[in-house]
Amino acid sequence: MDASRGMTWRQYGAALLGTNVLLGVAAYLVFLFQGGLPLNPDGIAGMRWDTALHTAASFITNTNQQHYSGQSGLSYLSQMVGITALQIVTPAVGMAALFAVLRGLKGEKNVGNYYLDVTRAVGFLVPTSFILALLLTWQGVPSTFSGAKTATLVQPQTTQGQTVTTQTIPVGPVAAMVAIKQLGTNGGGWYGPNSATPLENPTPLSNLLQLVSIILFPVSLVVATGRFLNRARFGVAIMAVMSVMSAALTLGAVLAERGPNAALQGLSALGPNMEGKEVRFGADATALWGAVTTQTSSGSVNGMLDSFTPLGGLVPQLGMFLNDVYGGIGVGMINMLIFVVLTVFIAGLMVGRTPELFGRKIEVREMKIASLIILLQPLLVLGFTAAALAMPSITANSNPGFHGLSQVLYEYNSAFANNGSGFEGLGDNTPWWNVTCAVVLILARFLPILGPLAIAGLLAAKKAAPETSGTLRVDTPVFAGMLLSVMLLLQLLNFAPALVLGPVAEQLTLNRTVSQAAAAQSATAQDQP
Repeated sequence: MDASRGMTWRQYGAALLGTNVLLGVAAYLVFLFQGGLPLNPDGIAGMRWDTALHTAASFITNTNQQHYSGQSGLSYLSQMVGITALQIVTPAVGMAALFAVLRGLKGEKNVGNYYLDVTRAVGFLVPTSFILALLLTWQGVPSTFSGAKTATLVQPQTTQGQTVTTQTIPVGPVAAMVAIKQLGTNGGGWYGPNSATPLENPTPLSNLLQLVSIILFPVSLVVATGRFLNRARFGVAIMAVMSVMSAALTLGAVLAERGPNAALQGLSALGPNMEGKEVRFGADATALWGAVTTQTSSGSVNGMLDSFTPLGGLVPQLGMFLNDVYGGIGVGMINMLIFVVLTVFIAGLMVGRTPELFGRKIEVREMKIASLIILLQPLLVLGFTAAALAMPSITANSNPGFHGLSQVLYEYNSAFANNGSGFEGLGDNTPWWNVTCAVVLILARFLPILGPLAIAGLLAAKKAAPETSGTLRVDTPVFAGMLLSVMLLLQLLNFAPALVLGPVAEQLTLNRTVSQAAAAQSATAQDQP
């Protein structure tokens, strides 16, 4: 961590990959052999090889996509060493990578020391997580090393002739894990229902603290980018683009979930869609959370996204397709910089000038790298979605029809966007889903980091030209509008067909069903004397 020992972009990328490989292998072994390791008071067995592989890949990539239920699938040691520790390190890696890219854009061939940058980032994440963990413990989130608790039911339940009088409630050092899952835009829950369960999210105050924590670091890093580059107006322009997209997506989600549930034909006028919602929060708070968590790479939920209306479920899909509304810690801003490079290139072609970013020419090599990174998302997401849908045996245990397509699309979309949330009607704990999602997780995490790092390194090697009246400024409202247009047009061209075949078709089908049912009721009423 010697600050005087700088690294080139290649050395920085190699250090980043090397440490992540070592951490991933260590986590995989912990998950695989947790049954014989300490801190396992409930005697939870080791994971199956493919589930352990997916879980290690998921948490080493800051995605936290879970194909297991946390409270019954992992020991305390696995939750702390394999999950919570990675939830601190992986966002720190993303933050470190961002500042390495920014140094290259400033023209510094020495992009920093990877180990020092990660340590500095951990120095931000640990204290804030410690404070939030104390606040959540104060609100009632469990924080203990004792085993599961047994509670006596207020009202005994009889099932298949057997009367149940007690319930086993898993606990553990939950508060510490929940704190970093939100602050680190991680999202993986201690419990299967995530922040929808009172054990992870017991009060309105805990709900507010967790929701604000999701966007705290992603938003602050946009401001930090402008200040680090000594271009505060550039940071403001990027924040404006992100905020416009955020407001539109959030409004769409809230309005969609305020609409009635089409399945309740006779009761549809009673109000918002409450299917899959935690009644303590209601439709608005759940829709707000669902929109925000997919505008970052968090993926935590306080309700079930699979139960959203079709158009309500479309909003999280769009947030992850954009992948940089606010994005994950560090990587969200890195993704946005790729779109900045693309927009600068297109604008340069429109006015007949050589594209420049911060005084350095964007040429063939930089554009090839940026294009490959942008094409990686449709290649992986749509490619694996098509492969899964082409084999009925793969999706046999999931929903049929248009919603089934949305579930498969969401799974790979979530994996690519380092998000981790899911449409949980999908039976995803199988070798196919575990292995293919692990491939998407790894490629979608490290290539979009290494590519921009290479672009920054290539630009740093070029001589900066002085800015003139003909220089394209990237800190103006006009450029911000063009950036927004390029992002929306490109992603809609990539993914609109899949969205039309999924949530849009599902909504149209529901509308037709409701109309037919209403017409039938009206005809029946007219026939009666």
